Amino acid sequence: MKNTPTLYEWAGDMKTFENLFTKFYAKVLKDNLLGEVFKNMSPEHITQVSHFVAEVFGGDKLYTTQDKGSHSIMIGKHIGKMLTEEKRQRWVQLLLQTADEVGLKSDPEFRSAFVGYIEWGTRLAVINSQLTENPMESNEPMPKWGWGETGGPYDPI
Repeated sequence: MKNTPTLYEWAGDMKTFENLFTKFYAKVLKDNLLGEVFKNMSPEHITQVSHFVAEVFGGDKLYTTQDKGSHSIMIGKHIGKMLTEEKRQRWVQLLLQTADEVGLKSDPEFRSAFVGYIEWGTRLAVINSQLTENPMESNEPMPKWGWGETGGPYDPI
């Protein structure tokens, strides 16, 4: 019986996530639709998003320990931002484009799980961005994302 790696392990390591989000946010800042939304992001934003997604995918708990974050805090960052479906779609498009450019694993099982999480997370961000108060309790656990229905990493055999 083989041990199925976490999405984090399959993707690579923390450098994989930091590289992905560094290059992604460089695109976002230049984008005519998203640049305005992110122009005042904190210097820690890229690192915190890298840590958050890595932790959700089964990596070290750097977002909750080193960054002192939580799922509630991440949700809170989107409150009142009034994000639109058009902005959400552009964010997803740029992230997937960047994933290809940096060589993020592209096997069908991993990409299905990755895209599934990105779709879920960005749709939550849009919903929460329309609110004026954070609906999440501060003690809510961090989300955990796995392989889903695909049953694990791509196996060409």
